[in-house]
This record gives sequence, C-alpha cells and structure tokens, in this order.
Amino acid sequence: MTERQKKPEILHTEVVARSRLFQIEQVHLRFSNQEERHYERMKGASRGAVMVVPVLNGEWLLLGSEYAAGTHNYELGFPKGLIDPGETAAEAANRELQEEIGYGARKLTKLKELSLAPGYFASKMQIFLAEDLYESRLEGDEPEPIELVPWPLERWQELLDMNDFSEGRSVSALFLAMKQLKLTESP
Repeated sequence: MTERQKKPEILHTEVVARSRLFQIEQVHLRFSNQEERHYERMKGASRGAVMVVPVLNGEWLLLGSEYAAGTHNYELGFPKGLIDPGETAAEAANRELQEEIGYGARKLTKLKELSLAPGYFASKMQIFLAEDLYESRLEGDEPEPIELVPWPLERWQELLDMNDFSEGRSVSALFLAMKQLKLTESP
C-alpha cells in the first residue's frame, strides 16, 4: 500500500444532524501527509439496501412507476428497499419483489454491491438479478400501489431514452443485469 493509498486516520466523529432516515456526521481526519480536514458524510440505515432486476419468462423486465419525493415526479425503476433486521440481502430482495411488483423469485443472483456517492454517503446497495418468477404479493409500506410496467427484454436499450428512467442505481442495475444475461458487451 502506498502512502497515497493509506486511509486517513479518523480523529473525531460528531453527529451534526439526524432525521428519521439519515444522520449527518462531521469527521475530523488526518491524512498520511499530516494534513487535517473536516468532512461531512451522510449515513443511512447500517443494514444496507437492495435493488432487484426482475426478468419474467426470459422475455420481460418488470419495472415499477413510483413517486420520488426528491424529484417530485413518478420515476420508472426496479424494486428496491432496506434490508430488515435479521434478514439476509437475498431475503430482502425477494420480499421487496413481492411487496412492490407482486412476484417472488426462485433464482436470485447477486450482481454487485454499489455505492451511491462514496464521497458523501456511507450507504451501500446490493444489486440482484431475479429469474424464475412466480406470482406472490406481500403487503408493503408504500403509500400507494406501485404501477407495474412490463418492458420487453429485447428492447432494454430503449429504457435509457425514457425521461422517467433516470435513477443512476436503476441504470447501473440494468447494465449489470444485461451483462449477466449476456445481452451486452462488457464495458
């Protein structure tokens, strides 16, 4: 490990703000060259989160249209949510599928763990591909039903042109799933 790759020493951490979902920490750091700085980072649920790319019968991507408060729009995306206490990531992925789009999966493949904005946000999200789907609905915590939007798998690239398919995690998950399904060249 070079000097540049050596992690900074955390001298002090203080919570400066807290909400129902997040806390903001100020972190006092000392770098390997003895330079000291204060950074702020947002921490989400320490349990982590999942996003699932469901493929029905090898022919359809299953997306949901759900209200996003950050953009004040309905956004097209893949099922996602927090990992509940005592739950594995795969169990959370299967639960979110059933809550959000009314399907369970007999086959879940973990594709990758993503960081949203590692410079500021400490949370990670595990991305899964769900196949061999079956109808199954669980009660979720959404304030209104999520509209199920089936999308032809062979037209996956057209999703990238949709104005309401703009969330970076969903775009990344789509490419990871298409790579796994061998429908795209590796980047």
